[in-house]
Amino acid sequence: MSIEQIVERRTEIVFPTDANNYGTLFGGKALAMMDVVAGIAAMRACRKPVVTASIDRTDFKAPIRTGDFAETIATVARIGRTSIAVDVELWGENPVTGARHLSTTSRFVMVAVGPDGRPTPVRDEP
Repeated sequence: MSIEQIVERRTEIVFPTDANNYGTLFGGKALAMMDVVAGIAAMRACRKPVVTASIDRTDFKAPIRTGDFAETIATVARIGRTSIAVDVELWGENPVTGARHLSTTSRFVMVAVGPDGRPTPVRDEP
C-alpha cells in the first residue's frame, strides 16, 4: 500500500459537552479527535502500535458549533524509519444545509513502538 492511499476519515457530532461557553468545539477536544484519526492512519501504514511523538503545527481557522458534524481526515504524508508524519484536517459541516468549512489543520508525527514501548522500525527489516 502506497502512502497516497492511506487516508482515514471519521465523523462525529459536536455535543454541548464537547463545547465551550461560546457553543464551539473545545480546542483540546478537536486535537483529541485529530490525534485518534492520525493514530489509526499511522497504524494502517505500518501495522504496528504507534504513539504521538509531536504535533508540529496546529492552525485553528474557524470554529465548529454545537450540533454541527466534525469530520476528521488524516493523510499519511511521510514514512520514516520509526516515524510516520500524518497531515490532519478537521472540517465542520452544518447538518441541515450541508455547508462545510475547514476548521483546523495539523501535522502529527507518530512513532511505531515495540512490545517494550520503545521506538521500533516502521518496516520490518530482513
